[in-house]
Amino acid sequence: MRIKLPTAVRRALQATSFWRENRLILQEFKHFRSVALAAVAFALAAAFLEGLTVGFIASFLQGLTNPEEPPIRTGLDWFDTFFLATEASAAERIYRLSGLLMVGVWLRASFDYLGCVYSKKASLSLVDNLRRRIFEQLKSFNLSFYTTANPGALISTLRGEVKQVQQAFDLLASSLVFSSKLLAYMVAMLLLSWQLFLSSVLVFGLLSVGLTSLTSRVREASFDVPKANKVFTSNALSFVSGIRTVHACSTQDFETQRYYKATREIYSAQMGVIKLAELVQPIIEGAGATLLVGMVVVSYGLLISTGQLTAAELLTFLFVLIRTTPLFSAFNGTIVRFMSAQGSLGAVNDLLRRDDKPYFQDGHIVFNGLERSIDFESVDFSYQPEEPVLRDITLSINRGETTALVGTSGAGKTTLADLIPRFYDPTQGRILVDGVDIRSLKIESFRQRMAIVSQDTFIFNTTVRENIAYGITVSGESSEQALYEAARMANALEFILNLPQGFDTVLGDRGIRLSGGQRQRIAIARALLQNPEVLVLDEATSALDSVTEQLIQDSLEKLSQGRTVIAIAHRLSTISKADKVVVLDQGRIIEQGSYSELLSKRGKLWNYHQMQYESSGAR
Repeated sequence: MRIKLPTAVRRALQATSFWRENRLILQEFKHFRSVALAAVAFALAAAFLEGLTVGFIASFLQGLTNPEEPPIRTGLDWFDTFFLATEASAAERIYRLSGLLMVGVWLRASFDYLGCVYSKKASLSLVDNLRRRIFEQLKSFNLSFYTTANPGALISTLRGEVKQVQQAFDLLASSLVFSSKLLAYMVAMLLLSWQLFLSSVLVFGLLSVGLTSLTSRVREASFDVPKANKVFTSNALSFVSGIRTVHACSTQDFETQRYYKATREIYSAQMGVIKLAELVQPIIEGAGATLLVGMVVVSYGLLISTGQLTAAELLTFLFVLIRTTPLFSAFNGTIVRFMSAQGSLGAVNDLLRRDDKPYFQDGHIVFNGLERSIDFESVDFSYQPEEPVLRDITLSINRGETTALVGTSGAGKTTLADLIPRFYDPTQGRILVDGVDIRSLKIESFRQRMAIVSQDTFIFNTTVRENIAYGITVSGESSEQALYEAARMANALEFILNLPQGFDTVLGDRGIRLSGGQRQRIAIARALLQNPEVLVLDEATSALDSVTEQLIQDSLEKLSQGRTVIAIAHRLSTISKADKVVVLDQGRIIEQGSYSELLSKRGKLWNYHQMQYESSGAR
């Protein structure tokens, strides 16, 4: 048996649930409490003046329609004498009330303006704080978060859903204004005629109960909107990022169908909310008109004829009721639209949660330079618990030496290299830097002495100059000579100078204006300019032709002098001079030693050597 709770209890539970679900967002108001309080104060002041002018209007109308009758009194002598001019003549009363009405209207308009400005300032402050908090979240996540996170969904939340949050709290501010004015009008109606007031409250109360169910349905329907937005943003981002692949595979029709499906889902989700939300205003307007006509009939037959209500009071009451109906409609409309944004509020709140996400735990020891070695002690690692990637890795990477990692695709080379800058932490075992657990190091001080050139080179959508200098933006500015020298050593200077604006050429999203080899050389120049102590080269020459590869290899050999280098390469020719070669297979180290030593053993490295040189000879 389903027990139906009273409306007041259900609303209290909904308010509690709303706070619990959105507390991470609502807590942001503490950073600009004075602005929010000012908005509330101005809204209440405007509402008070709104109610006060109703009294002026009633007395004003009474003076116009029945100047010979005793003036309307509130029972407060000072208010009646000064504001309602009950002791003055009818003509003087009308003049004074006219002036007071104008003063009240302009003061109310001023407070309305200030309340609107401060409420907008509060919502903008809220959004600004939320964007900062979300960025701090994204910055502090462990990289493992991004292995499963959907970039499109993150961008959708950061842009679209946060914007919806701003609109939602603009609506909340509007509902505060509407509710305070409604309260002022209700007090005025009560003072004018308690009989008509009770009738109005009964009708609007019944109407509110009916609208509660509609509001709940709107709230539930709203959660489909951010889901559809995330799918759309993800598909659109995937299409733009992979446009070359789309054209190469001739899958434009497939992408069109997927894109259209995503837009249809947004359309359907939004229409589901609109169909429910837009019912509110016509229902309230119809009920308000019915109430207005009923009031006139009842008042004329029961109150005016018996002398319980004057014509001026009835006109004032109807004036207030006419003003109240659209306010009540607007108030419920804002609540419904606010509830329709609950999906977006939930999406932002979920991203801000800290109890369900992996965070990077920084160390406290400042790294001042490598003195001896980086040591792996029985290290295991897996992205997923049931899928180990590295097993029992024991390895020493000595200062000033080049250690090469060799193995087939999927052997774990890149993962092993990613553990050194602590992109991930070992599942078992530990990594020591000069005998100190890497997790105890302040990671920024360690990474600032490293440079990484990956096979997946990322180029920022900015100038060549800023892309090359990106790695030293924190530690300081580079000279123009150092920038040119880094580009020259990376064999990038010639093609850079041939670009339309040279070093000031904007390279486009992910460096779309460059070839793969050019992007790789920009990344190498970036590493050269950093002048690192530890250099990680993950297929650093993989996108280069044989001539350019040799030139870069010579530059990298010069860069490697006196530095600790971890090099990953499929082409064995690039690591033949390494101090140590480590061969991995299925996440385990199966051989390590110098290149010549391992060849003489005729093990796995010898097999790779034979395969590559026989293949190159066949060509």
